Amino acid sequence: MSTAARPQTKIDRIAEDWVDTLVEHDPTTGTYLGRAESNGCLPDYSPAGAEALAEAQRATLQLLEQAEPVDDVDRVTKTDLAAGLRLSLARHEMGESLRNLNVIESPPQNVRDNFDLMPRDTEQDWQTVAERMRAVQASLEGYRSSLAEGAAQGLAPAIRQVREVTAQARRVAGDGTSGFFSELAAGAAESGASEALQRELADAARSASRAYDELAAFLEKDLAPHAAQADAFGRERYELASEEFLGLKVDLDETYEWGLDELARMVDEQQRIAAEITGSKPHAGIVAEAIAQLEADPARKLHGTEALKRWMQQTSDRAVEELGRSQFDIPAEIRTLECLIAPTQEGGIYYTGPSDDLTRPGRMWWSVPEGVTEFDTWRELTTVYHEGVPGHHLQIATAAVNRGSLNEWRRQLAGTSGQAEGWALYAERLMEQLGYLDDPADRLGMLDGQRMRAARVVLDIGVHLGKVRPDGDAVWSGDYALEFMRENVNMNEGFVKFEVNRYLGWAGQAPSYKIGQRIWEQLRDEAAAQAVASEREFDIRDFHRRALDLGVIRLDTLQRAMRGEL
Repeated sequence: MSTAARPQTKIDRIAEDWVDTLVEHDPTTGTYLGRAESNGCLPDYSPAGAEALAEAQRATLQLLEQAEPVDDVDRVTKTDLAAGLRLSLARHEMGESLRNLNVIESPPQNVRDNFDLMPRDTEQDWQTVAERMRAVQASLEGYRSSLAEGAAQGLAPAIRQVREVTAQARRVAGDGTSGFFSELAAGAAESGASEALQRELADAARSASRAYDELAAFLEKDLAPHAAQADAFGRERYELASEEFLGLKVDLDETYEWGLDELARMVDEQQRIAAEITGSKPHAGIVAEAIAQLEADPARKLHGTEALKRWMQQTSDRAVEELGRSQFDIPAEIRTLECLIAPTQEGGIYYTGPSDDLTRPGRMWWSVPEGVTEFDTWRELTTVYHEGVPGHHLQIATAAVNRGSLNEWRRQLAGTSGQAEGWALYAERLMEQLGYLDDPADRLGMLDGQRMRAARVVLDIGVHLGKVRPDGDAVWSGDYALEFMRENVNMNEGFVKFEVNRYLGWAGQAPSYKIGQRIWEQLRDEAAAQAVASEREFDIRDFHRRALDLGVIRLDTLQRAMRGEL
């Protein structure tokens, strides 16, 4: 990572001005960056708000296209930001903001989840929480107007997503005495907030809860009758969605076939590892037998979320300390990674990066579904590496502190799921190569996740492009997708249903993990082959250093930068 300060260029200023503009239009981004002035506001999700953001994108793109790069950093910034702006505008023109509803990453979740990142230590912090809770009503009203406009234009989301988000909204709202906002407000008493502020928070919480109740009623009564019955996005929408998450245009038909081959390879590798665990020869049911054996082993169990949190933290701390000595240059500022249990119960594990001033560290969150109280260490070890070090935290936090070379947009907001999640899957395999998964049980856990990611490539492309199912009996459907996932993952039914609903509503995101890993491995292998051709030793640590110094960018930009084509 560069330590010498690089003079700011015109393109740097355009990129940093774009960050300011984006924060103005989307205050939740400001909260993520640690900008306290954003914390009392929420985005305008109305059609007018979406058009105002699009107009700002057009203006920034015009400035960027007129600016001349002065060095390699500028060339990466201009290439990456311009491509992202063009794609966002194309999706806007297709009306995506008018049907932006899914079970994991749409305004109903973004509004609620952003409260998790807000500070709550002082009286002023809690005052700001109350201010943002009062802003929920207007933000969700604007969102409802967008969905209504979309329905009028025949652009309503799928009925499956509408029903699921309706249920989510009702859980957030609660019953007046419970629910997310009332429980959040109640926490102010423990922080010593004044009685007057506690009353203000309780009133603001009731307003926010009503907004979610009203959203649920709108979705059920007004939007559901117009909702699409099919889950599939179709090829035109899917191509843009895929590029959005990859930062790369891929041959979707070739990728589907590759996904089938990769899935078969994962199954074969799993069966071989399962044979080591059970001591028997590989056969069709051997993976299930190995899993049953591991799940019956009390030494591999964690009981309760506190034990899970403690184990996550200990595992993460060890990886940071050991890899920081031997494999990576990990700056002191990012050696702290907090492992937390998320306040939601929706399922899933995720990472949030540090604030720009590093007062909020990187965090690994586990959203544990209601009723889940036991956790298997063999299954989750690789998840800690994926979310922490050498996965998301190493990549994202390294970029965040690279002030010597990168502007704020590059440090904090650039990038795609394919580049970041691909790196995290690449990191899982790297930990296997470094000996951290020598226990066959831990390797089986890693392969369980890798198999799931390969299955998602097939499922996601299959459903949304209406391809013929692997069994050849019919075309893909949402119901078959659920059956297919049950066959390829070892999760409880609640996790499986949530995952499939996520893929159906958030098209293109799930395949980006495995496709991104494919690109990362191709780039590493290319670099190794070039070293051999030049009769020199391949230095993988240097390869990683160069890649991490770029920050999180689109995959096509990564390819060109690592190949020296920019």
